[in-house]
Amino acid sequence: MNQTGSPRAGGWSPLVTDQEPWLQVDLREQMEVTAVATQGRYDSWDWVSSYLLLYSDTGRVWKQYRHEDGSFAGNVNSEAVVQNKLSHPVRTRFLRFVPLDWNPSGWMGLRVEVYGCSYKSYVADFDGRSSLLYRFNQKSMSTVKDVISLRFKSHQAEGVLLHGEGQRGDYITLELHRGRLDLYINLGELCFSKLSSKIGRVAVTVGSLLDDQHWHSVLIERFNKQVNLTVDSHTQHFQTKGEGHSLEVDYELSFGGIPLPGKPGTFLRKNFHGCMENLYYNGINIIDLAKRRKPQIHSVGNVTFSCTQPQLVACTFLSSSSSFLSLPSAAPATGGFSVRFQFRTWNPDGLLLSAQLNPEPQRLELQIRNSRLHLTLHSTGRQKSEVFAGAVSDGLWHSVSVDTRNLQITLTVDNEPSSTIELWEQLQSRGNFYFGGCPTVDCQVMTPTFQGCMRLIFINGQPMDLSHVQQGLLGNYNELQYDTCNIRDRCLPNLCEHGGHCSQTWSSFSCDCSGTGYSGATCHNSIYESSCEAYKLLGSSSGFFSIDPDGSGPLGPTQVYCNMTEEKVWTVLTHNSTAPVTVQSSSLQKPHIMTFNYSTSAAQLRAIVSGSEQCQQDVVYNCRKSRLFNTKDGSPLSWWLDREGERRSYWGGFLPGVQQCSCSLEENCMDMNYFCNCDADTDTWTNDTGILSYKDHLPVSQIVIGDTNRTGSQAVYSIGPLRCYGDKSLWNAASFYQESSYLYFPTLQAELASDISFYFKTSAPSGVFLENLGLKDFIRVELSSPSVVTFSFDVGNGPATLSVKSHLPLNDRQWHYVRAERNVKEASLQVDQLPLRFLEAPTDGHLRLRLSSQLFIEVSVSFDRESSVTYTFQEPFSVMQNRSSQATSVSTESSSRAREDIAFSFATSQRPAMLLTVSTFSQQYIAVILAKNGSLQIWYQLQTDRSPDVFSPALGNLADGRLHRIRIHRVGKNLYVQDIHRKYMLSSDAELILIRSLTLGKVTSKCSHDDVMQAASKGFIGCLSSVQFNHVAPLKAALTNRGSSLVTIRGPLVQSNCGALAESTSHTLQGKRLTHCSYLVEPLVYLCQNHEDTPLEAGLFTMEKRFVKLTNLLLNLFSLLIIFHQQRPELTSLQAFLFIARTDC
Repeated sequence: MNQTGSPRAGGWSPLVTDQEPWLQVDLREQMEVTAVATQGRYDSWDWVSSYLLLYSDTGRVWKQYRHEDGSFAGNVNSEAVVQNKLSHPVRTRFLRFVPLDWNPSGWMGLRVEVYGCSYKSYVADFDGRSSLLYRFNQKSMSTVKDVISLRFKSHQAEGVLLHGEGQRGDYITLELHRGRLDLYINLGELCFSKLSSKIGRVAVTVGSLLDDQHWHSVLIERFNKQVNLTVDSHTQHFQTKGEGHSLEVDYELSFGGIPLPGKPGTFLRKNFHGCMENLYYNGINIIDLAKRRKPQIHSVGNVTFSCTQPQLVACTFLSSSSSFLSLPSAAPATGGFSVRFQFRTWNPDGLLLSAQLNPEPQRLELQIRNSRLHLTLHSTGRQKSEVFAGAVSDGLWHSVSVDTRNLQITLTVDNEPSSTIELWEQLQSRGNFYFGGCPTVDCQVMTPTFQGCMRLIFINGQPMDLSHVQQGLLGNYNELQYDTCNIRDRCLPNLCEHGGHCSQTWSSFSCDCSGTGYSGATCHNSIYESSCEAYKLLGSSSGFFSIDPDGSGPLGPTQVYCNMTEEKVWTVLTHNSTAPVTVQSSSLQKPHIMTFNYSTSAAQLRAIVSGSEQCQQDVVYNCRKSRLFNTKDGSPLSWWLDREGERRSYWGGFLPGVQQCSCSLEENCMDMNYFCNCDADTDTWTNDTGILSYKDHLPVSQIVIGDTNRTGSQAVYSIGPLRCYGDKSLWNAASFYQESSYLYFPTLQAELASDISFYFKTSAPSGVFLENLGLKDFIRVELSSPSVVTFSFDVGNGPATLSVKSHLPLNDRQWHYVRAERNVKEASLQVDQLPLRFLEAPTDGHLRLRLSSQLFIEVSVSFDRESSVTYTFQEPFSVMQNRSSQATSVSTESSSRAREDIAFSFATSQRPAMLLTVSTFSQQYIAVILAKNGSLQIWYQLQTDRSPDVFSPALGNLADGRLHRIRIHRVGKNLYVQDIHRKYMLSSDAELILIRSLTLGKVTSKCSHDDVMQAASKGFIGCLSSVQFNHVAPLKAALTNRGSSLVTIRGPLVQSNCGALAESTSHTLQGKRLTHCSYLVEPLVYLCQNHEDTPLEAGLFTMEKRFVKLTNLLLNLFSLLIIFHQQRPELTSLQAFLFIARTDC
């Protein structure tokens, strides 16, 4: 323990010399832990800002608690309590807190608190040759609903946990196979044949690496054919096949194995070797019954009621370049040596073992190459001998043995036949054995270092105690983690989309998209066009094409016929009955029913129809004495069903909701007493034919004919294919004439993957195309300068930015294409045909983009002298943080970088004025002010023991009522204002440590510098818009999240378009400034400003003033049109007005 610091300091603090410190807590018994909380060391500068949490039943074998955020957020000072609620509780006795980061101005310090409760545990231990049989009171048990729950732990990758079967073919089996859980279930029938019983069999696999000696929860829920299988937090929903709805099991259910009838101690499959806890079958506590020796339970073999499984302690090789474990070679009793151990990994390459040999200069290497084991003996010169063994890069534990006795080297893997290398002389080890890698000075191996886990290491038959290595009593090591196997399955859940196959290494995964119809890092992008219209634009001619109607969405591609022979491009989808169908002898009691099955799924049909401009379907109904409606009461005798299965009784060519035919609309029915030709009920053939064109009802899914059962009655109908034209996603343009213009949409659903594409044209030098915010996450696409498009986002790892710069301006009023994509593997940005830019996602970073607001663009607000907006980054008080949901504050990691990006627009006539301040908990600050003379000043206080840096990039008076755009960018000591060519140098490159808040407008806190204090006290009167600090948009947060704990608003704050209106004073036309625009805009700008009238006077005079100002506005507009005609006589008045509107004048 560290004894330095205040004498009153309390809490844990390790010695500075401790290499890998951790704090371990013993709860004395198994507890269900739901949350943990930390504080720093009392009255000190010692605290931990992030940490890992490990847990263990025994204190020997540990497992890291994994959640979305990876590590846990710790403290920002020594006194505040930060609580982290666990997204899924853990049942454990021991907890270990492993610091990752701490106060750079102090040291590690911890006080911890653990929340949870005790729970009742019923445990049974199975030794691999035993089982428990639960016998029914009757011969068989038939159930339509089952709930089975249990917890288990094992170090074996195989074993049956549950089995039951019936004579008619029903069975249920839950089996541990290759470290995963397989559920086999079959709901048969009494007369099922062997062939039909295979139809009802369902196998579902859930979980991975379940042989890790830690507890795993299992829940099976079945109702009729619907089944849920949940392992830990992963659930598979599926439906059994076949016709059966009940599960019929004869005599008994077996837990732990499948005993062979009549042969005690003999089992059909490998038995479970491990512990089960709290085993319930439909509410019955099986282990409790067994423990109390109830007659319903029969025990086979040796089942005990305490978990006494051996603890196999492992170590993890973390680094792909520098991890190694060095162990001395114990002298063997006879010539030669032997080494054996177990390992598991995902990597296809890595060094497992190397040793220098006598006689020199021979050496032995055991390595994984292309996922197979290679044992190589290097002799003199370039001579070498090799043997190979089976595939081992599957994440499972494998046993390997190398034995050099009896003049041969024997390699044995698992239980496979051995491979040998014959020797001419006996070999002896020279020096240490190196596992996983070796130090650079001793290493002659070019193979990458092993990344994975090892355990049960024996050298010459002697076990190696890894705890002695950790304590420095045995051997040496580097970049190892002890007491835990920290392997994880990166393909669970499978983040490859659209059925892509996931494969992995220790630190990453990859997706094989072959045969899916998709491409990209996660099989996100469809390789097909979204419509026939898109294929036509590519120059294709008529034919069959695969289209993907929702692009990268969940719907797969489907094949359609594209008819491009007409002016319109038609998408044609056929069904199973396009030929004419003759109907006789049908009635309402026994109607003729035809169901139409289309060449694509219902969801794909819906997407194609909704994405088309227009759809239609021909309906031909020929009749002879076959009515469509009852002539007495008007009730339908025949009808059709729409795509949702709703009954429709209007017919081709007529409007929805009216029971009539097209002849009624055209007033040419053969008998004008009826609304349909067929309702005339004549002996001659007639027809009611037309086109159904109401998109929401298409296509026709079924037709019902109910009036052909009379003598001479007959009907012949045909339903044509569904035909659609147009693609609503192509060239659906919107124009934005003001900076305050915006469109808003529902929140972007883009947790794991999203792609955004659009065309734009503009003359503006910058602007936001798209933005969506969460409480701390965001995504944004913008034109950051006339030639640069920027894609930025934050999923919790800190802001990430991709930029594409064009050699030509992009604000040239020509169309430009932008496509941005972000997934869990990478982000990309494409602009026109410029090179595609990529940005890889960090390993083990946050995955989910959590958004909450709507999509919107730009915000402006008006301030008065008392107004301020404060955005809080870190709350200084005790914070309850549920890391499994959206956090309520911006993480320290993303807010403490030696880099700032600040941008905002303002218009004011006040001086001095406080525009923006950023403050930290450590007394640092940034202030952007207008000085007494109206000049812009930027203040940076990065070192509290030095004077602040002050810069005045704009010496002229900016308090001129015009809109000014400010952009500030800092990297280290370099400060850029407005653009990259105006560079200033700070005296320090220090980071902003623990940002507290950002304030716009008046600041009430004290400051040591008079100029900043004076500006802060005066506040700000005028217009602020487009404010951005790194990834935070405080004005948008203030206006869209009023009431949020992140935002504090003081004084009047009014949403306004004053920023856009003031902006219009700076537009130019043909190189000449339209100064008349300022007269036009001036009255409206005044409406945004604060008046000194009394409340009564303000109420009386505002109407009069606004009426006068509106009159002036109209007069100015008329004058501007006259001036415009003088400059551009070729334009009509309407064209001139539209041009003025486009230039925001």
